[in-house]
Amino acid sequence: MWRATIKGLLAKKLRLVLTALSIVLGVGFVAGTYVLTDTMNAAFDELFDQAAVGTDLVVRSESAFQGEVAGPGGGGGADERLPLPAGLVDVIAAVPGVEVASGDVSGYAQMVDPASGDVIGGVGPPTIGTNWSEISSGVLELRDGRAPSAVGEVVIDAGTAGANDIVVGTTITILFQGPPEDFEVVGIAGFGDADNLGGATLALFDLPTAQRVLQKEGVVDAISVVGTDGVDLTSLRSGVQEVLPTGAEVLTSTDVADEQADALQEGLGFFRTALLVFAAIALFVGAFLIFNTFSIIVAQRTRELALLRMLGANRRQVMTSVVAEAAIVGIVASAVGILAGIGIALALQGLLQAFGIDLPSTSMQLQTRTIVASFVVGTGVTLAASILPARHAARVPPIQALREPDASARRGSMGKRVVVGGLVTAAGVAALLLGLFGDTGSGGQLVGLGAALTFIGVATLSPVLARPVAHAIGRPFGARGVAGRVGRENAIRNPRRTASTASALMIGLGLVAMVAILAASLKASFDAALSSTLRADLTLSTTSFTPFSPDVVDTASAFRSNGFRVQGEEEFLTAIDPATVEQVAALDIQQGVLADLGGDTIMVHVDEAADRGWVLGDEVPAALASIGDRPLRIVAIYGENSLVGNYAVALSTYAELYTEQLDAFVLVKGAEGVPIGDLQAAVEQTVASYPNIDVQDQASFREKQAGFIDQILGLITALLFMAILIAAFGIANTLGLSIYERTRELGLLRAVGMSRRQVRRMIRTEAVIIALFGALLGVVVGIGFGWALQQALEPEGVTQLAIPAGQLVVYLVVAALVGVLAAILPARRASKIDVLKAIAYE
Repeated sequence: MWRATIKGLLAKKLRLVLTALSIVLGVGFVAGTYVLTDTMNAAFDELFDQAAVGTDLVVRSESAFQGEVAGPGGGGGADERLPLPAGLVDVIAAVPGVEVASGDVSGYAQMVDPASGDVIGGVGPPTIGTNWSEISSGVLELRDGRAPSAVGEVVIDAGTAGANDIVVGTTITILFQGPPEDFEVVGIAGFGDADNLGGATLALFDLPTAQRVLQKEGVVDAISVVGTDGVDLTSLRSGVQEVLPTGAEVLTSTDVADEQADALQEGLGFFRTALLVFAAIALFVGAFLIFNTFSIIVAQRTRELALLRMLGANRRQVMTSVVAEAAIVGIVASAVGILAGIGIALALQGLLQAFGIDLPSTSMQLQTRTIVASFVVGTGVTLAASILPARHAARVPPIQALREPDASARRGSMGKRVVVGGLVTAAGVAALLLGLFGDTGSGGQLVGLGAALTFIGVATLSPVLARPVAHAIGRPFGARGVAGRVGRENAIRNPRRTASTASALMIGLGLVAMVAILAASLKASFDAALSSTLRADLTLSTTSFTPFSPDVVDTASAFRSNGFRVQGEEEFLTAIDPATVEQVAALDIQQGVLADLGGDTIMVHVDEAADRGWVLGDEVPAALASIGDRPLRIVAIYGENSLVGNYAVALSTYAELYTEQLDAFVLVKGAEGVPIGDLQAAVEQTVASYPNIDVQDQASFREKQAGFIDQILGLITALLFMAILIAAFGIANTLGLSIYERTRELGLLRAVGMSRRQVRRMIRTEAVIIALFGALLGVVVGIGFGWALQQALEPEGVTQLAIPAGQLVVYLVVAALVGVLAAILPARRASKIDVLKAIAYE
């Protein structure tokens, strides 16, 4: 039996390749995700390790949230630490065993391209301003020029210099929390072989200049310490700790690097999970294709398997033969998929860069875990998809199989299928709704399970719909001659094959349709919220996601935002000006008085207050890493949270809570009778020295926000393309196998006068009908998923359900084109069948 299995595989090489392709793509996505994220982790680890070189100890203020590290850039909401007095540097330098102690500051500093006038960076990695020190000179390597030593001098990272053609001697403008300033580039530096710190832009000044422009005069964020040669690090650490004031701590540079790496790993964990979700979708579609392929193969081999049974093979041996074939296909496909994963990792990196997400990289990391996971997933999916076809193969009686001329066209009762499909679909919908609307603590897993079960259930029911729907879809093709009519009949007469082939495309198109509906609903909800909330004439925001200096604010109302914690949960806190906010936005104050906002007070959105059981006068248990617990008393409850989120404080309170004071956006209301055009021109002139700021009227602001939504969901759609690609291979695979199955039929058609061109048209017609059937099912399922998702997100502000009919029609047209492309090779093969050999085919 083993020899027969191997010889059967080798005899059908094309079938083996087509069967393995879907698993290659699915496994490749899994391997590529691991390779990409492991490579990013390795790149950051190298940079953190290199940044720790030359420093023995780091002194910083303690965090109220133990075990967490402030991110680069000096700010960071819940992770922000209080600065240390600059005089502490001299105190530490006097500790026995300390050779050098250097104060460090960092903060927001965004460079402007001197050639184009556009800002550099701002999306993804931070824009860091810091100081050059004696210790940092051991980490940073000057590639050109010298260190900064006076006012008006800056050293920049080699990555920024190379990407923007900046050389030593160039004058550049840099934006800060305060006014922008011009600096002469006196040096270009890199981190060893790396050009920058993980894609971040870096501007380095002498310490007095850095303290002034970053608004940290008289303080430092941290103090780096280098011990004398041969000093015991433990003793040195104890000596430094003894001179520190309350609230300060000392760690080894290795500990800090490890903490930063751990924090980054946690942040990248979500990114990896998101990519693995798309990999799971690709594998899910691939499993449908594998199941369909093995079902057809087993049906086509009924006489062969029956002959084996008559020669003495028992049911177990037959089933083992089919499962062994699946195992071999899975192992081979997984091995190829791992190699493909390296290419897919590069493609994913390029895709993310195309959407403005620039990730650090080093040599590709192919870890043992990636190899093991890929083999387990690829082989496991293939084996799971082959079990039912294998069981069917083992149960066919030998005599029945020998007498059955067309096993693939079985016509059993659909009753059992309707019951099973209905139950599975109902279970999937129930799990989906429970995950979206229930409070189970495992919503994501339930949504994934519900979606998978729903797709399986609909796929199980789809043969019931295949015949009438294919008949309706194929009607226009039937009017185009004999080839069109025969192609339609081919799709109708075997509804199981048509439905199973279409199922893979149904999944891909269903998810894409859901994403399109979510995008349209987000934009419609945003427009509705702005229409009811926004009273301002103009909006000032940045071209990227970077906040900007508050110095641009005159008589307008500013909004700031940062992170904090409420009852241990991460939340966002918005700062507003109580005196002006209602001139530019309708907050719908339902209880309390907005004018009371200030000091240790806060206002909360009505839904958030209801969920947590708060009323006016209650205290919100707020906490920040820099100062620990800071209870804030509720003085107002509001109903509109489109602009301010669920929590808001006064700008004066925000200034006490956070070191970094940067505006997220500013709303401007013009004086009575001033034309919008004149107002916009005046504001643009005021902010001309801030090239990162966009001045927009309401229409332009809406368009910009819609562009952000389209960009994010466009990335999701691009990642879902892998599933659609696998579905296209599935159609081609099924058509190719069905041509083998219908060799005699095709020979007879050619014998009675059908031309090669008509044969090709017939196969294309069948493929288009199958593709459109799958796309229609997918659109219907996608609309259902989109509605459920919108309803679940309604408390978060997605109040409008919008179905982009034109976009969905485009998807149907694309699906038809997918069918045409998938049919090219099978149609060519069918048209080249030798008529005499086909008629004589057994």
